Amino acid sequence: MNSVKESRILEMDSLSLLRDALKTLDAGFSDLPALHPPDADPKAMAGVLQEVARRLRDNYPYFHPLYAGQMLKPPHPVARIAYALAMWINPNNHALDGGRASSRMEKEAVAELAAMTGWDTHLGHLCSGGTMANLEALWVAGQLRPGTTVAASDQAHYTHGRISAVLGLPFETIPCDRRGRMDAEALERRLNQGGIGTVVATIGTTATGSVDPLPELVTLAGRYGVRLHADAAYGGYFRLIDDLPEETRKAYDRLPDVDSIVIDPHKHGLQPYGCGCVLFRDPGVGRFYKHDSPYTYFSSKELHLGEISLECSRPGASAVGLWTTQKLLPLVKEGVFAKGLGDGRRAARALYGRLQRDARFVPAFPPELDIVVWAVRSERVGESSRRARRIFDEAAKRHLHLALAELPTAFFDLEGVGMQPDEERITCLRSVLMKPEHAAWIDTLWNILDAAAAAVLP
Repeated sequence: MNSVKESRILEMDSLSLLRDALKTLDAGFSDLPALHPPDADPKAMAGVLQEVARRLRDNYPYFHPLYAGQMLKPPHPVARIAYALAMWINPNNHALDGGRASSRMEKEAVAELAAMTGWDTHLGHLCSGGTMANLEALWVAGQLRPGTTVAASDQAHYTHGRISAVLGLPFETIPCDRRGRMDAEALERRLNQGGIGTVVATIGTTATGSVDPLPELVTLAGRYGVRLHADAAYGGYFRLIDDLPEETRKAYDRLPDVDSIVIDPHKHGLQPYGCGCVLFRDPGVGRFYKHDSPYTYFSSKELHLGEISLECSRPGASAVGLWTTQKLLPLVKEGVFAKGLGDGRRAARALYGRLQRDARFVPAFPPELDIVVWAVRSERVGESSRRARRIFDEAAKRHLHLALAELPTAFFDLEGVGMQPDEERITCLRSVLMKPEHAAWIDTLWNILDAAAAAVLP
C-alpha cells in the first residue's frame, strides 16, 4: 500500500468529524418511530454532483493564499461542519419553535460579539450580511430621526446610499482626508447647516481599510445631537488586536460610544456566506420591531429573534456555525483567533514595506488594517492605470490574484514621484491580506508580483 499522503489542495479530513457528529445528533431522536428517508437514486445524485464539482472549478482559488484580491476568506473547517450538521434539521431562527437550540446559540454568539465591541447590554441578531444589517441600523435610525439626512464618507460602502433611498431618507457624502478617512472638520461644517440625523462611521473601508476618526465623530454626534452608526462590517474584529496605529487604536477604543454597530462574521469571522450582525446599544429600540402574527406564536416569555429582526425566516445554521467557531476560537485578545487577525495585518505591513522600497511602485498610505493599495510609477496617471491593469493580468497568469481599485489621486504622493495628474482618479492594485497564511506567503506573493511587473514595465 502506498503510504505517501494523497496530495490535495482542499481540506477534506474534517469530513469524518461530520459523520461522527451526525451519529450523535441522530441518537438524540432515537425515541421516534423509524423513518425511511425519501427514495433517492445514488447513481443519479452522484452524476449531478460530479457535474456541480466540475462547474465549481470555474472559480478563482478564493481559499488559497495566492488569492490576495477581494475580501474572500475561507470559513474555518469547524464552521463548515457545524453549518452542514445543522442542515440535517434545517432550523429557522425566526421563532423559538422553529429553531430552539439554534436560537439560543444565536443569542449567545451575538452576546459575545457585543462583548467584543465593549457592550454588556445590547439588542442584536444575525442577518444575511452587512447590507441587511446596515439596513436595519439605518431603519431604526430613521424611526428615531424621521425625515433627516444620513451622512457617510465618500469612501463608505455604496450600500448606504442605496439603503437610504429604500428607506426614503436623504443621503449625503462627506469628503475624506488623504488617508481615506472621513474629514471631521468637513462633517462639522455640514452639521452646522442642520438636517442631519445620522452619521455613519466606517470602521474599515472596503477599498483601503481606512478607519474613520471615531473620537472626533463621537464628540460631534454628542454636540449636535445626531445618531452615530458604526459600519464595522469589515474592521470590527480588529478591536481584538493592539498592534494598530495609535489613531486607529483610539478609534476602536471609542467603539462602545456609538449607537449601533454592524459586523460581518462572514468576512474576518471565518463563517460561510451569509452571516452579518447588527447590534444596538439601547435594547429599547426593539419596540420598533413589534409585530403580531397569528402563526408566529409565543412559545416563551422571552423576546424571540423574530421580534427583533426585519427578516423573517433566517437560517439557524448560520448561528450554529458562528457559535461553534467562537466556542473553539474565543473572541479574546491574544487568543488564536486574534493572532490570525494579527498575522494578516503583519502580512499587509510587510507588503507595504516592500512596495515602499521598490521604485516601480507608489503605495498609498500605510495600511491601518490588512488592505494594501499601490499605484504603478509612470509619467502620467492615465499610463499608470493602464500599466496596473496589465500587471493585474500578468500576475493572474502566474496564479497570483490581485484586485484593481479606482481611487482618488489624492491618496498618492504623485508630486513626490513626478507623476502628472492628467486624470482625477487612478486605477491601482489592491491586496486584501486577510488570511493568516498570508504572513508566511509574502515572499512568494512578492516574487510573482516582481515577475509580473517585469513583464509589463520597460
